[in-house]
Amino acid sequence: MSTMDTLTDRRLRAVRDHMRLECEHDWDAVIATFHHPRYELYGAGTVFDGEVAVRGYFAASRVPFPDQASEIIAIAAGGDSVLVEFWLTGTHLGPLRLRGRVASPTGRRFRVRMMASFEFPPGSDRILCERPYYDQGAVLRALELA
Repeated sequence: MSTMDTLTDRRLRAVRDHMRLECEHDWDAVIATFHHPRYELYGAGTVFDGEVAVRGYFAASRVPFPDQASEIIAIAAGGDSVLVEFWLTGTHLGPLRLRGRVASPTGRRFRVRMMASFEFPPGSDRILCERPYYDQGAVLRALELA
């Protein structure tokens, strides 16, 4: 390890890789970025804990938006966290489950600004938990479903 390859550098690289691999749908490689796979979705109040639950989340979230992607706006590290601001994008191409109903594909695109924190165990460059923060209605408004 060079002196330029600090733990902070490795954590920033892990988060960038994690987000890129999600866009590429390389789920095995995404899982490998974790110390323990866990998503805590602020806005929805949902937790996916463990590999089976996280893989289920990936599968379910890509049904309505198979081209879902993220574009990093800003990224910073401090302590045992990396914070990322990004654009979440996608096209409504599959059924979208909403409370009590299913919205048929509209073909509409969305682009909403989000933030996520990535937590790491002390001394590790493998992700302990991803916590996306977002306005749950932003995507629905962008798709004209709310």
